[in-house]
Amino acid sequence: MESLQGPEMKVHIGEFPYVDVSGGELWINILHETLKHGLAPKSWTDYLHLTVGGTLSNAGISGQAFKHGPQINNIFQLEVITEFSIFTRDQEHLISLKNTFDYIEGFVIINKTGILNNWRSSFDPKSPLQASQFNSDGRTFYCLEMAKYFNPDEAELMNQLSYIQPTLFRSEVSYVEFLDRVHVSEKKLRAKGLWEVPHPWLNLLIPRSEIHDFAEEVFGKILKDTSNGPILIYPVNQTRWNSKTSLVTPEEDVFYLVAFLSSAVPNSTGANSLEQIEAQNKRIIEFYTSAQLKVKQYLPHYSTQEEWEAHFGSQWEAFVERKRAYDPLALLAPGHRIFQKAVSASCWS
Repeated sequence: MESLQGPEMKVHIGEFPYVDVSGGELWINILHETLKHGLAPKSWTDYLHLTVGGTLSNAGISGQAFKHGPQINNIFQLEVITEFSIFTRDQEHLISLKNTFDYIEGFVIINKTGILNNWRSSFDPKSPLQASQFNSDGRTFYCLEMAKYFNPDEAELMNQLSYIQPTLFRSEVSYVEFLDRVHVSEKKLRAKGLWEVPHPWLNLLIPRSEIHDFAEEVFGKILKDTSNGPILIYPVNQTRWNSKTSLVTPEEDVFYLVAFLSSAVPNSTGANSLEQIEAQNKRIIEFYTSAQLKVKQYLPHYSTQEEWEAHFGSQWEAFVERKRAYDPLALLAPGHRIFQKAVSASCWS
């Protein structure tokens, strides 16, 4: 249970004091830390060198239970920690910091040999032999790729994250090399004839409150591997987005971008064929639609105005008014099929 150690415990004082701890924390440590503030939990077990998760899973009973109930009755909130929840927690923690990384993206690797076999990775690890020990055969890895523009405080930031220590790889590149990193991969793929192929990408914006339900179904059941291309996943703050534009986002303070950047192999009839990838995308869309998740597509392609109205939701009327004001004849962007082009009639005498 001590392997569930998370961030450092925090004692919150005030009218309703409480302590925020991980499931792997020992009760003896909680006692010493809370006593520094003149506080302590009400209900205990007789032996204190046990973890929080261990005792709570069995209620946690001792001599104080007659007065305060078992330990489980004195818990304000329980958060079920999974690999994915740790992954999202770390990302949300990083984007909430004032002094954080300058670039943060997560990606998912499912049942794929070679954790570094990723066409969009910007790093060239110094220890490829060590890196080769990690593969995701039969497993799902949630990975973070981050960049810091030459700030010596990087190590301090890394100490705040929960990750498998040997999987940390660093690389130092110039600012231009980092920003133009995908072009390097482009040249490699062009040399193999794998750049100008169909890219049935699916980009989704998912509310923070629903990202775990989405991940459990999609990464746990629908996707069998990530051999068709990378899957990006990272949170963004709503406050950084201009609400006056026509871009539609979920109505939560934090939402996630999940991008399935698949590439179809020409003339293939297997799992990496265009038909199979599009069918997979359709399953993902059908899932979040039937589950009534408030997901919004980024760069969507709908074929009817009804679908576009559903996409824009409460912003639809404002969007229509802008179209009437600035493009009344619907001459711009006809390929989206949102508006019918106005038909002008000429009168002849």
